[in-house]
Amino acid sequence: MILWLRRNLFRSIWDSITTIVFGGIALWFIWISIEFVFITGRWEIVEVNLKLFLVGRFPEELMWLIGASMVAIAFWVAAVAGGSPLGTEPRLRLAERIVDYVRRFGLIFALAILLVVLSNSLDSLLWVGLLGIGVFAGRVVGRMRRDNKIIQKLPGIIWQPMIATPAIALVIFTLLESTLELWGGFLINFYMALISIILCFPLGLLLALGRRSSFPVIRFICTAYIELIRGAPLFVLLLLAGVALEFFIPPTISPDAVFRGITVFTLFTAAYLAEIVRGGLQGIPSGQIEAGKALGLSTVKINSLITLPQALRSVIPAQIGQFISLFKDTTLAGVALNLFDVMTVGKVITKQDDFLGQGLIYESLIFVGLLFWVVSYVMSKESQRLEKRLGVGIR
Repeated sequence: MILWLRRNLFRSIWDSITTIVFGGIALWFIWISIEFVFITGRWEIVEVNLKLFLVGRFPEELMWLIGASMVAIAFWVAAVAGGSPLGTEPRLRLAERIVDYVRRFGLIFALAILLVVLSNSLDSLLWVGLLGIGVFAGRVVGRMRRDNKIIQKLPGIIWQPMIATPAIALVIFTLLESTLELWGGFLINFYMALISIILCFPLGLLLALGRRSSFPVIRFICTAYIELIRGAPLFVLLLLAGVALEFFIPPTISPDAVFRGITVFTLFTAAYLAEIVRGGLQGIPSGQIEAGKALGLSTVKINSLITLPQALRSVIPAQIGQFISLFKDTTLAGVALNLFDVMTVGKVITKQDDFLGQGLIYESLIFVGLLFWVVSYVMSKESQRLEKRLGVGIR
């Protein structure tokens, strides 16, 4: 330990001075952070307005729909992840598997416990337990898909809609039971990001393939779209969707602000994703494409069986980075489209009579930042795990 410190931190006089100065600054910053979180911070503003932070003005009597939707989505994601045959994953003992899950999802579990404590309600504890059951059931179903020979025979075009049906049905039922004007908080950011990611991925693939197409018209249209969207600021596009659209479409038939935001995020992210995928496609040796043509494969089969799997595998970090950026950019919709998202909640609640003029904006925004950081960090770590399973960067 002493040898490591001498080699890395105190190799010379200037290294020693730099270590002492910046080490002192780091310790001071850590101390004031701990003091603010555990001593001086007034977190009652978060505790009182926790429901507004998470679901906005969603009706209390319909809160079970939100919980059921989250459980169904957790089941869906766990089933997809558990049934994936990609890569090789060693069999772990029960204790090792528990440690692995804690390491991967410990932050989300800690955040869930924090929300339960802040809510001071047994109902929230029940929903956390149901979420855990949903994840466990999804993993079991996914393993059945991977190991059971009968279930393996089901084509993906049938299997994937089957496991996604409960989540989609509950989300649609929630939309039918309540208007989007009542949605808000972190819920609206989460759903906008989730739907936009699902929609932009296939659109981005088509744009990437279209830009490399041998047909000049298709190549020109895709290139023009990508360069036009990438050259426009996202905030400006959101403002146009929120203000200028009504000049062309009557307000009675114009889409809701949430759907406008999802449309803009989908179209915007698809343009960036197309360039990411195109970069991966360019990294594939042309000899593989020529070999596919020599075997008599069609262009569709060459793309679906040879080029796209390799391209998507090589650009996983850039894809996840773009999805994380999309997730964080959903906060722009609150300002541009006048949505009651979590960032808007964080600013508005400081003007309540009980907290007006008390400078509690720091506590409010720190809580908002914590929600986004936990989700973004877990997405990043899971992408790194997927890279490792697929052997990205390993020759």
